[in-house]
Amino acid sequence: MNSPSQTLYRKAHFLGPKIRKLRKDNGLTLDDLSVRCIHKDADAAPSVSYLSMIENGKRIPSEDMLEVIASIFQKDLEWFYDDSDEQEPLVSPKKTAGGIAGIALEPGFLFSKDHLQIAIPELLSQGGITGRQFGHLLIRAHQEHHQNRFPNLEKAAEDVGKKAMPLSVEDMLGLCKKLGLKIKWFDRAPDIISDPDNTGFRTLVRSFFESPNTIYCNERLKQHPSRLKYDLATHIGHSILHGQDGLRSVSAVGGNTFDAKSWSNQTQTVDSKDILHAWRDFECSFFAGALLCPKIPTRQFLGRHAYSLDSAKLLDVSAAVLMRRMTAVSPYPHWHYFDAYPPGKLRAVYRGNGIPLPWGNLRDMHDPCKHWSVFNMLSAKTSKPAAQISVLKNGDDARLYCCESVRTKDAAGNWHVVCAGIDIGPAIDAQGSSSEDVIDEIFQACQLGGGSAKVPQRAARAISSVANILSIAWISRGLEEDASIICPRSSNCPRDPVCVTKPTRKRAITEDIRDQIIAQTRE
Repeated sequence: MNSPSQTLYRKAHFLGPKIRKLRKDNGLTLDDLSVRCIHKDADAAPSVSYLSMIENGKRIPSEDMLEVIASIFQKDLEWFYDDSDEQEPLVSPKKTAGGIAGIALEPGFLFSKDHLQIAIPELLSQGGITGRQFGHLLIRAHQEHHQNRFPNLEKAAEDVGKKAMPLSVEDMLGLCKKLGLKIKWFDRAPDIISDPDNTGFRTLVRSFFESPNTIYCNERLKQHPSRLKYDLATHIGHSILHGQDGLRSVSAVGGNTFDAKSWSNQTQTVDSKDILHAWRDFECSFFAGALLCPKIPTRQFLGRHAYSLDSAKLLDVSAAVLMRRMTAVSPYPHWHYFDAYPPGKLRAVYRGNGIPLPWGNLRDMHDPCKHWSVFNMLSAKTSKPAAQISVLKNGDDARLYCCESVRTKDAAGNWHVVCAGIDIGPAIDAQGSSSEDVIDEIFQACQLGGGSAKVPQRAARAISSVANILSIAWISRGLEEDASIICPRSSNCPRDPVCVTKPTRKRAITEDIRDQIIAQTRE
């Protein structure tokens, strides 16, 4: 009679490769999976080295150990023991860039470097877009294309902070002293600065760097340690990355935060220095996040705390800093992040999954879809985080998102909303299910409900499985609320009935005239 171990050995021929493929299809490293198992059951969890031996067929996991691994990936034990080696990947291994889809630059001769150098400044001038705004657009495209992975900046921050987490204000002041940076304090209340949008927001100058080695900090930051730490981290980044040359921008929040010149004095030409300064802003900001929340410790921390926004308090960082780090350290690449100010202006945007913008970050939009979570939260009176599952319909394209938004005040006292979310579709496909079927089921239920409805049970099971695998608790909380249909612009509302009346053309366009002429000649 065969012993249980002999039976297990024969049935487990493809077990190692299956675990390895599941792990890679879900973007997890050996260390990630080992940590996730420890969180589930520390006694039965495999070490990194033992997990590697399991995947290479050199060890067979105990039943308790395999149950822990199975619970991570929401699989039955028998799935690991069947006769299929599953050579075909669950998802295509081909890597694609993040961000919104581009256009083909054809005909190629029109898109030569010489032509673009002439056309781009003219385009920006006629559109009223500054060089700094264009710089932020370029940076966002670069950021999204690389899915927020900047290993050189991560390493520079880790060399300074030695991956320590959390860092206190005293730790940050100690790092400044070690780098030869002096702190000078000033006291200035928020100002109302003139700006082209006439928003009337309060603007607080938080800090700035003065060459060769002085950081000026607003006394008001002492009341907000998390913000003080972040500002010190950005200036440390400038010192490390840019040789303390003093060209980094002023750190300010609120209304008009242009740093070099007033908007009204900007020339109608693109200043390449504005683009350089915008890039340096981004580098220092990313460095600051990586210093305060180093990649591997933060990834493990988020896994332990199920990506809770409240966990930012344990690190004494703002929810916005932790949200931005989610997009950079998570093994799952399909994230987006918005920072929105009323009435409808995005101050910060990241779309590693290509999600359309609910508003513009260059100017206000006049027809936003009011059903976006970030839009709803702007008018809310609560500071409690809210999760929402949404089907975004953009023509024939449909995506399934879950996000968590929170309404908070910036350092100047202005209310704004920060929002982080993921594209759930790729995670559903990675489990061998059809994201198209799940999305269609939710969409049809929402249409019957007038635009929103509870997620149907079968779709809810698929989404709940994803929440468990990714260890993101707010996905499950999103299932407790009605899902909603959203769209990029309310003028193209896909709901039936529509939220707003779609505009009709008062006059024919040339294509209409062409069709009329053809119809008349055929009569």
